[in-house]
Amino acid sequence: MGFATAGDGVRLYFEETGTGTPVIFVHEFGDNYRSWEPQVRRFARTRRCITFAARGYPPSDVPSDPEAYSQAIAASDIAAVLDAAGVERAHVVGCSMGGFAALHFGLDHADRALSIVAAGAGYGAEKQHEEYFRNISLTVARNFEEIGAERFAETYGSGASRVQFQNKNPRGWREFVERLAQHSAAGAAATMRGVQVRRPSLYDLADRFARMAAPTLVVVGDEDDHCIQPGVFLKKTIPACGLLILPKTGHAANQEEPELFNTVLGEFLDAVEAGRWTPRDPRARPDQIMRTAGS
Repeated sequence: MGFATAGDGVRLYFEETGTGTPVIFVHEFGDNYRSWEPQVRRFARTRRCITFAARGYPPSDVPSDPEAYSQAIAASDIAAVLDAAGVERAHVVGCSMGGFAALHFGLDHADRALSIVAAGAGYGAEKQHEEYFRNISLTVARNFEEIGAERFAETYGSGASRVQFQNKNPRGWREFVERLAQHSAAGAAATMRGVQVRRPSLYDLADRFARMAAPTLVVVGDEDDHCIQPGVFLKKTIPACGLLILPKTGHAANQEEPELFNTVLGEFLDAVEAGRWTPRDPRARPDQIMRTAGS
């Protein structure tokens, strides 16, 4: 464990376990670096696993300046943690807010990404829901400030894409809510305003995603409604992209379905390292239903 220092001087707490090819895990807005425990316990057997607390999430620093938070900064913070750990290139695995950061890392720091995994990344990306997402995000920020994380955690943790976790695994869900209740209210509000509200729609980055070379896996729960279509978009746009849709699953797939998530993640990492996760075969034409001629 230790601290990385970002370009603006913000300190980022990180932990690492295991040896081998590095994998860095990037947590979601509603949780913290401990949310990756089911993955660290599995993959530290064969790889070097790095987790870190995003800025605004103690024990990392909680900057008071709202300009200290943005989507680009979130991607750069991943690089800062890798620098502090002495890692040049790594697999980058993110969930939700962390999934967005992982995707932007693949765009902004392409030479450092062995691969990208984005789970539950899509909220606010749908063009028809952009304004609604911004407004609800601002409301969430105010709730953290006015009600406090401890009181607001139960409400936030009972959202439409969280009840699946609650129904499947009440104990795991309760642990998630308890971690959420420990958030810095100031950090959560600043993150919501600086990152969530202002980040660009994934659809606006189509040209850049079409040129993104990193092998990519997108994971979506089939009841995580506002991530499904963005997930399909990413699959169709990123050249070497696979899409996994988990049945009867909500937002935090890595915790809700850890065995399934770990199995597919392990197969993906193995395929990437073997050079077998390649761009889509040009013969797999989406405009073709079946072949009718020899040409």
